[in-house]
Amino acid sequence: MKILFSPSETKISGGTNPAINKDSFLFPELFETRMEIVKHYQEYISNASKEQLIKLFGTKKENVIEQYLKNIFDGLTMKAINRYDGVAFDYLEYSKLNSVEQSYIDKNVLIFSNLFGPINSGDFIPDYKLKQGETFDNVKIEKFYNDNFSSILDETLKDEDLIDLRAGFYEKFYKIKKPYTTMKFIKEGKVVSHWAKAYRGVILKLLAINNIKTIDELMNMQIPNLKIEEIKKQKDKTEIVYSII
Repeated sequence: MKILFSPSETKISGGTNPAINKDSFLFPELFETRMEIVKHYQEYISNASKEQLIKLFGTKKENVIEQYLKNIFDGLTMKAINRYDGVAFDYLEYSKLNSVEQSYIDKNVLIFSNLFGPINSGDFIPDYKLKQGETFDNVKIEKFYNDNFSSILDETLKDEDLIDLRAGFYEKFYKIKKPYTTMKFIKEGKVVSHWAKAYRGVILKLLAINNIKTIDELMNMQIPNLKIEEIKKQKDKTEIVYSII
């Protein structure tokens, strides 16, 4: 079982592990390729104007901008699953899971960073700032990762049951080419954004707690406050539509 997941723009600062190196990430054979984007990012922020930084970081706060002008290659790291701090991660409550459940997350969850590309949730990353959808020097980051990492992802995922819990933007980083399951969350007949993020975190936590290994096991898993309204199938995609009750 592999679960594809989105990052978050908000992050926990600091870190206690060494700076990024070849052993920091999934697919070490593509480390130098991955670093092409990271080096380009570092060069850009080192020379960007204040207006460019405001746009790239998505903030006008000078203290925040100053914080992220440090050399990313010198930054201490922590596990990606601990670094990200958005709604989904709040509801996942990774720190409250036991060691076996945390190991499930570390090994089975792929997070699609808008800077580092596809990483294991147990990979070690530094703090960084990059607003979703923003880029630098017209670099198409999502296209870069889709072009350079799709083949190895295809091979890695070919024998896995696959759940795609990514937000739509991060689907651009990798197009799935095999059967997979995704989810939609509605309340009173309307698709909900905040609660979709929350329930992605809740479901990921339940997958870990129940050690879910197949889609069949997922379908039999009880999820509090959710009711399956419909299951839609289109080519390789199976979409479970949940109603929040």
